[in-house]
Amino acid sequence: MKLSPSSSPVGLPRSSMMVVFGTRPEIVKLAPLVRRLGDAAYVVHTGQHYDHGMSRAFLQSCGIGRVDLQLHVGGLPRAAQIGRGAEQIAEAVSRFEPKYVVVQGDTNATFAAALAANAVGVRLGHVEAGLRANDRRMPEEHNRVMVDHIADDLFAATEANRANLLAEGIADERILVTGNPVVEAVRSQRAAAHADGDELVRLGLYPSRYVLATLHRQENVDDPENLLATLHAFNRIAASGWPVVFPVHPRTRAMLTSLEATHLLDALIAEDPLPYERFLALAAHAAVLVSDSGGIQEEATVLGRPVLVVRDSTERPEALGTFTKLVTPQTLAAETAALLASVERTLERLDALPSPFGDGKATERIAEHIRAAVTEITPEEA
Repeated sequence: MKLSPSSSPVGLPRSSMMVVFGTRPEIVKLAPLVRRLGDAAYVVHTGQHYDHGMSRAFLQSCGIGRVDLQLHVGGLPRAAQIGRGAEQIAEAVSRFEPKYVVVQGDTNATFAAALAANAVGVRLGHVEAGLRANDRRMPEEHNRVMVDHIADDLFAATEANRANLLAEGIADERILVTGNPVVEAVRSQRAAAHADGDELVRLGLYPSRYVLATLHRQENVDDPENLLATLHAFNRIAASGWPVVFPVHPRTRAMLTSLEATHLLDALIAEDPLPYERFLALAAHAAVLVSDSGGIQEEATVLGRPVLVVRDSTERPEALGTFTKLVTPQTLAAETAALLASVERTLERLDALPSPFGDGKATERIAEHIRAAVTEITPEEA
């Protein structure tokens, strides 16, 4: 298929590359790149997150105006998501003949697209390469390791990520340290933060006087003991006089329903998943965030907020000891109380620290590298 002339900001032919995502974090971090690439990017959504609040609303709030191909792998088991996604993405690559495929992170959508690009023989770039929790119990760990070893270009957020890749025998010339696009994604959203007050008023909250919590990972949600212990901790925090805002992930709500434990939401400000700008508005003014999300660990470093990470390990150690701390469901209530007791000093200290995830120019570096790679592949068309 002959590529049509380009109107993209990077000066490349229309649809000369393919950007694939399937979940909220991928949308957030790839949105700046999609906007920068313009018509040069053919956009594919696998549908891994298929709830409106988990995908379409996010696309709109992150400024992604179109999806060129919508797949529907959401709700399938992991192996089926990867297998079906890889098959359908490979078909799309063969049909539209992009010269480059871009993926981000460690989701099933990421791994599926990486397999598809590899199978068809198209150059693959992996944004946020080199993250390692060194915890083989995590499906995400397997995904990120395999994608890194498949990818041609590895866009590492930090020097620590680069060191992880080198330790696994990946050639240095395949690695580019770029910073993490989450920094510019958060800054872009926070540039128009005039509606923050409306969000707080809507929920009856005061700045730095509430806790914002999320929970979605398999190790917490699919383990009834951990899930119930975490929700009981949220309730103890709320009972101590600190409101707990809890946007409830569909997976979490479904498990609470199956355990007949939805009453544990009654004392919390339980919300449906929020559009990105509204979530960041709440995160920017929370006294403490509690989460098992990797993305929130990064976003909090841009917002200057502390995060108690309800996990045994993290693939983002750069923020440990400053912005983040690992806790268990069983110690969460006590750790939160201790942090809240001196939260004013903590917030003042964090406000003076730069994010360890880059200077806000990651997307610019990634886009330029891709532009050069595609131009090298198709010099007569670019």
